[in-house]
Amino acid sequence: MFSPPNTLEVIGGKWKTVILCHLTHGTKRTSELKRLMPNITQKMMTQQLRELEADGVINRIVYNQVPPKVEYELSEYGWSLQGILDSLCQWGEMHIEKVHGDKFDVLEEGILNDHLK
Repeated sequence: MFSPPNTLEVIGGKWKTVILCHLTHGTKRTSELKRLMPNITQKMMTQQLRELEADGVINRIVYNQVPPKVEYELSEYGWSLQGILDSLCQWGEMHIEKVHGDKFDVLEEGILNDHLK
């Protein structure tokens, strides 16, 4: 049974899909994610990461060292979202072209847009 509200509860919001897209490119430390998403506040990033972890979509890996090191990766369950994330990105590109014409005037430089070059 298809249940959009449940799906949107897990991946909805301004930042969750961006976080997930970045994690499809590999494991990231919190500081790496922050650098990739400079407009997200630390509080919001922490909240979004905790929610994604609670839903079993990402794994939080804590290394017992000084200073502490924490990394995030997609869980096996999280990888099942890859098709959805790819579709969202494709639709987003079409929407940008429809609204703005040239997507390169709108899209920021970054790892998520490297495939467009």
